[in-house]
Amino acid sequence: MEKLKLHTPDITAQNIEKLVALFPNCLTETNDAKGNLKRGIDFDLLRQELSDHVVEGPRERYHLDWPGKREALLAANAPIAKALRPCREESVDFDTTKNLFIEGDNLDALKLLQETYLGKVKLIYIDPPYNTGNDFIYEDDFAENTEAYRRRSNQRDEIGNRMVANTESNGRFHSDWLSMIYPRIKLSRNLMRDDGLIFVSIDDGEVATLRSVMDETFGADNFVACIAWEKRYTRSNNAKMFYSLKDSIVVYRKSDALSVLREARSDKSRDIYTNPDRDDRGDWTSSSYVNPATKEERPNLSYVIENPKTKQKIEHPTHAWKYEYSEHQRHVKENRLWWGQDGEAKFPRLKNFLLEMRDGVVPIDLWTYEETGTTDEGGMEVKSLFGSSVFDNPKPTKLIRRILGLVTNSDQPNIILDFFGGSGTTADAVMQNNAALNRRDRFVLVQLPEPLDQGTYNTIAEITKERIRRAGSKIKIENSTTTPNLDIGFRVLKIDTSNMKDVYYTPDEVKQGQLEMLTDNIKDDRAPEDLLFQVLVDWGVDLALPITQEIIAKKDVFFVDGNALAACFDPNITEDLVKALAQRKPLRAVFRDSSYGSDSIKINVEQIFKLLSPGTELKSL
Repeated sequence: MEKLKLHTPDITAQNIEKLVALFPNCLTETNDAKGNLKRGIDFDLLRQELSDHVVEGPRERYHLDWPGKREALLAANAPIAKALRPCREESVDFDTTKNLFIEGDNLDALKLLQETYLGKVKLIYIDPPYNTGNDFIYEDDFAENTEAYRRRSNQRDEIGNRMVANTESNGRFHSDWLSMIYPRIKLSRNLMRDDGLIFVSIDDGEVATLRSVMDETFGADNFVACIAWEKRYTRSNNAKMFYSLKDSIVVYRKSDALSVLREARSDKSRDIYTNPDRDDRGDWTSSSYVNPATKEERPNLSYVIENPKTKQKIEHPTHAWKYEYSEHQRHVKENRLWWGQDGEAKFPRLKNFLLEMRDGVVPIDLWTYEETGTTDEGGMEVKSLFGSSVFDNPKPTKLIRRILGLVTNSDQPNIILDFFGGSGTTADAVMQNNAALNRRDRFVLVQLPEPLDQGTYNTIAEITKERIRRAGSKIKIENSTTTPNLDIGFRVLKIDTSNMKDVYYTPDEVKQGQLEMLTDNIKDDRAPEDLLFQVLVDWGVDLALPITQEIIAKKDVFFVDGNALAACFDPNITEDLVKALAQRKPLRAVFRDSSYGSDSIKINVEQIFKLLSPGTELKSL
């Protein structure tokens, strides 16, 4: 029983909890006046969170640190001026699909998704580079492309020869990996629902480091499990010490809004349920009625029970029962005690009915290859789609579907994010799962167009997209009768520089003689649909909403999700167009700034909307 506090609330402690909810990485441990450890705030990190430049001032404390951490935090928080450009020709069912494929650096992608998917993602699964000495180039300098980055960081010489990889001889071996993964994990947390989960595949080389990053980002209290996945089942004698048959999958929740986790029963777990006494309630299994605690430890659970067949009075000689006497009486009344087939067992067992186990079973942290597949199976899946091995060591869809089984136990459709898209296994698994369970979950995949040295495909992103196309086509054919409306499409959006000219961001740097060339603030090579998606990102509108086009007053007009947004980027808009749009009363409306022609026309547009559709939020680009 808890004691009364007998003091007023500790405001400082309450403020610390509020800050921890916003910035869990700023939680640390400090000593109080008596030298005891207590929770505290790392003010250096808090200052860095609230600053747009690197803040100096380290001090001795318990926390994860490495060379470049402050720069990594700054990279996570720094704004970018980039855009998502739609690519219809590489998409599937562009106008109707709810799925997204974003091509570009995932740090940029996570920043561009901050408004649109803030607090909406139920599940994140990522399989980042394992830091095995192979390349993982994710350039976090927004002002240069990958090749410039490689030359600046001495990774390529002047004629393009590769000079270094992230090998163990590099003194920043772990620091480089941390600086890569930290800002991405940090940004991804913002996208998660309060009851969301994140699963990260990793090997033994960085699992401890990853756990430290996740503890700092999500809070140690939100650690859920470190799953051992049996990725192969045959050993190799080429190893000098141990040969690894497993990878780890580190699991964290967003918050304690998720307090219970269950997965569907497998065929194996259902097989243990039988009905030897033909109980009307159906199949059941039994559990021990004897408490591990002794009578001395739990005297309140020590009492005499009766065998209903022999009428013998029974008391365990050394141990207590598991349940209080009132609960035992209910078990007797409801015929929940099993005394063996002949009714003469020494002690009873409790019957647990399958019918009552609708919430599934408690997941375990050891996943065998029989249930979740191997990397060899993942490779065979890709080979069956492409006819050849185009990707090394892809994850099997059985593994991702096992993960999906932990979050698809409700009718609500979920958003599944994978920002290290790789071979596209996550998208394939989501489509398979939707087909099998008649679900409507959506995937968002991000993949860097990292160049490939040889083969049919020029970049990894090309392989990812083609895998999704082929897998989707196969799944649709196989399930055409059971789930005819299955969404196997995806919108391709490519990260590019902003649609706006430099004058838009740095008007003070423009000289008087350049003004005539800069009457329009939008780059010449950008299409109206490019501008539409920049508006969607800026306004935080779902990037997968249906888009239609209409001709109104001889101008092209985009409508997003019916009336959620109306956009016209044609020049010289007229009052007829504005009135026609205002009469539809869209939630939002946007025009190109150069379309107004003059300030008076712009004022007229505002007045028309105020008169005909005062609830419309009006903006110009």
